[in-house]
Amino acid sequence: MSKNFHLAQVNIARAKGPLDSPVMQGFVDQLDRINALADHSPGFVWRLQTEEGDATALQVFEDERIIVNMSVWTSMEALKNYVYSGEHLEVLKNKKSWFEKFTGPALALWWIPAGTIPSIEDARRALQTLKTRGPSSQAFSFAKPYPEPQTQPV
Repeated sequence: MSKNFHLAQVNIARAKGPLDSPVMQGFVDQLDRINALADHSPGFVWRLQTEEGDATALQVFEDERIIVNMSVWTSMEALKNYVYSGEHLEVLKNKKSWFEKFTGPALALWWIPAGTIPSIEDARRALQTLKTRGPSSQAFSFAKPYPEPQTQPV
């Protein structure tokens, strides 16, 4: 059975300082390893990155200390397995060491036709939709997921 949809995710965080500052060193030191872990995880399809191999150099929002992570997975289960287990979970537990508390949604999930790549604008729209409308089939969270659409993508 071929899958018609993949799960896109965006998460953002506001760093406590510039990435080259001592407060961010613990995060930066783990970035390559955690990205490689994602790249080799079951169900991983794609992630936003520059030639350096991550997306930290991309300024997507007006605030230059907001970093963005975007990826595509074959299923909700595949993404959950990566996020909430192993080495990634350890990094997640230390998030408060490197990032400020964020007001508003810092994570949005949405279904996309398999074989497509979400844009930065898609990610911004998903975060904004989640903020203004709450969870829906257009943007949702792990806490309030929406099932994969059953219809063929147009």
